Amino acid sequence: MGKQARAIVDLSLKDLVKDLNKAYADEWLAFYLYWYMAETVSGKAYEDMQEFLNKIAKDELEHAGELADLIIKLGGLPIANPMDLEKSANAPYMLPPKNTADINRIIRIVTEAEAGAIEVYNKIAKKTLGKDNVTYQLVAHILSEEVDHEEMFENLLER
Repeated sequence: MGKQARAIVDLSLKDLVKDLNKAYADEWLAFYLYWYMAETVSGKAYEDMQEFLNKIAKDELEHAGELADLIIKLGGLPIANPMDLEKSANAPYMLPPKNTADINRIIRIVTEAEAGAIEVYNKIAKKTLGKDNVTYQLVAHILSEEVDHEEMFENLLER
């Protein structure tokens, strides 16, 4: 983001970058959790669950990349040390179930994680609406995908 674009942002860039870095940390933790569960899921219908989890893991990794790009454009740097991800995140890392065949528990974990992401992105969207259109558009896009993820897994629980 160039000088003029940063100048028209009607927010504290330092606070905005901090919020975005927290969301960036969340995305990395979600990516790892979903990827790990996709690798270890077992039991009945594990192939379908593995496919769902891998798809969402890729989306979360894409979100992390989009956020990193925006953080840099805003003059900041994304979190560099992976050891800092959990302490910088909005929520602690959620542990996968010990029973890798507990599909319902996996679904509940993912649904809860997506609900948390929706809250985070909704907060940032409200903060940037009419004040930083570039950030708002990216956050609204990610928010939309998180809503889709939550709905997809909620629908699986209803079966």
